[in-house]
Formats: sequence, C-alpha cells, structure tokens
Amino acid sequence: MAEARTADRPVLRVLSGEAISPPPAWMMRQAGRYLPEYRATRAEAGSFLDLCYNPAFATEVTLQPIRRFGFEASILFSDILVVPHALGQDVRFVEGEGPRLDALEGRTQFERLREAGDPAIFSHLAPVFEAVERIRGALPRETTLLGFCGAPWTVASYMIGGRGTVDLAQARALAAADPALLDALLDRLVAVQTEYLVRQLRAGADAVQIFESHAGVLPESSDGDALKRFSLGPITRMVQGIRAQVPDAKIIVFAKGSGLEGHARVVPETGASAVGVDWGVDLAALRARVPASTVTQGNLHPETLIEGGRALDAAVDAILAATEGLPHIFNLGHGITPQTPIAHVEQMLARLRAGR
Repeated sequence: MAEARTADRPVLRVLSGEAISPPPAWMMRQAGRYLPEYRATRAEAGSFLDLCYNPAFATEVTLQPIRRFGFEASILFSDILVVPHALGQDVRFVEGEGPRLDALEGRTQFERLREAGDPAIFSHLAPVFEAVERIRGALPRETTLLGFCGAPWTVASYMIGGRGTVDLAQARALAAADPALLDALLDRLVAVQTEYLVRQLRAGADAVQIFESHAGVLPESSDGDALKRFSLGPITRMVQGIRAQVPDAKIIVFAKGSGLEGHARVVPETGASAVGVDWGVDLAALRARVPASTVTQGNLHPETLIEGGRALDAAVDAILAATEGLPHIFNLGHGITPQTPIAHVEQMLARLRAGR
C-alpha cells in the first residue's frame, strides 16, 4: 500500500531518494493571507484558532492553493502552538502582532504542564486529526499530504517567553538558570509531539515536517554543541519515536538559521528523510558538502518571490542548476509572506515547470 502511494506521489518519490526533473513543488505557508480566498474563509471562521480547530475550515484553506496552483504537496493548515494550547497554556492570536501566550513562570506552572494527561491532550487535538482525514480524502491522488509540528526548542521558546522574539532572551535565561527545568519541558514536548505526528500519519498524512524556526538562536551549551543539545538532539528523539511506531515514516526537518554546517548535520544526526534549506544557505555549497543521496528542500528567498521578474527567474534557475540530477523538493527558504503577488507565484511555477 505504501509503495503504491509513493509511486503515485512525486514528493514521496523524492523523499525516497529519487531525483525528478523538474522537481515537485510546494510552499511553506502556502495557505495564507496572500490568497483572497483564504482571507474570505478566515473572516468567516472568526478567530485564527477557530480556523485551526474547525475541520471544515481547515480543510478548505488547505485545499485552496492546490486548486489554484496545483502544487505537488499540500500541508495541513494548523499552527505549532496548538500543542501548548492542548497542554493547558493560554494561547491567543493578536491581529497584526501574532501569537501571545501566558508566559510560563516558576516550577509550579511547569509541573502542571507535565501533569496534563495524554487523553485530554489528544482529545483537544482531535479536530486536527479529523482535518487530516478530510484533506486526504479531498486531495488529488497524486498530491502528497504533509503533517507538521514545531521542534521542541522552538515551541518551548514561545511557551517560556510568551511570544516570539529576535533574541529569545527568556528561554535562554532559563537554560542558564535552571537547565534541568528546560530539559524537562523539552522532554515533555518530545513525547507529546512524537505522538502528535504519529497520529497525523495514521489519520492520512503521507509525511511530516518538523519546524525548528529558532535553530539560529540557542542557549550556550557546556559541551560546546548547542545545536545538538537543544535542537538536533530532541528532534532525533522525535524521529526515533515516530519510526518506532511508523517504521517507513518520511520526515523533513527544517532547522532555520543553523547555517551551512548545521544544515549538513541534519540528516546524518537526526535520521530525517530530508533537510529543509533556509534562504541564508548557499544551496550549491550544501549540495557539494552532503552525499548525493541527501534529499534537500527549499532555499528560494521569500523576498525574491515578492520581487518577481528577472530576479525570480534567475533564482529558480540557480536552484535547478544546484540540484540537477539530485533529489530535491522545490520550496521557499521560509514561509510565503502576505504581500506576495499571486502572479509571481504563477511565474515561479511556470519557470520551474518549464525546466528552464
């Protein structure tokens, strides 16, 4: 059954190590505010969390970019912060400002998170699994469905700081003041999010992506390897936990900000099926540094997509040249932004699909 599914779906074929020309494509945040149909559904849903937790609305916005652009992969519409929400932390989204959480303070609050029972957690997240089932049933057979979650360090930094910041000062301060407490939180997130992704896979996701948005902002580590200590280590435990239950699971790890060296470490250290490449890394240099069998994804700068024109054509051509004959999934080096013209997405795909 899995082999038949892989044969039908180009993204799964690439995740299995096959080079396809031109490469299949999708975009991070492809269901978003740059689309008028998304804005209309978002207004109908009410709050952002209502959109995430309503399977009908979540299915609709997930399908919108597939209908419009025919991407080879679709990613579940949700948010990495539904997990802390399920753990009992207050989460809200402020228009124009982004997510806000009641920042965790003191051991008592952390202990409450550890006491949250799995039945209650996954009951809270049941609408997400229902959305996965609905989306898979509505997608074209050849379209890969991706589930996702945030990496433990990224999610923990939001939980500790109450919001995303450039320097993640509160999370890094906790690491210095009480490393055992941070470890306990990371361990809790590893356990919960491993099961969360397993349930997405069992509900119909073909593969999953782990978003480490803050791999470039890590606390100091006594062993000198902060990337392994706080990021790749917890992700490795997640990958192992997922594969213990779903042995053939395809898992993409996106470690934004980890640099050329960090990106090169992702697949061999975590066991991931592919490494997501941010826009700050020279893709040709990365491809020269890793084995030819390594599956890469992404790298187009979102601002280049906004610019369009010759710059966009040249950037698409450069990615195709760097990955020619190698397994690669075309994507951005971070999420698409609301001001991106739809015409530029169409230009990008036309250039890609023409194979230069």
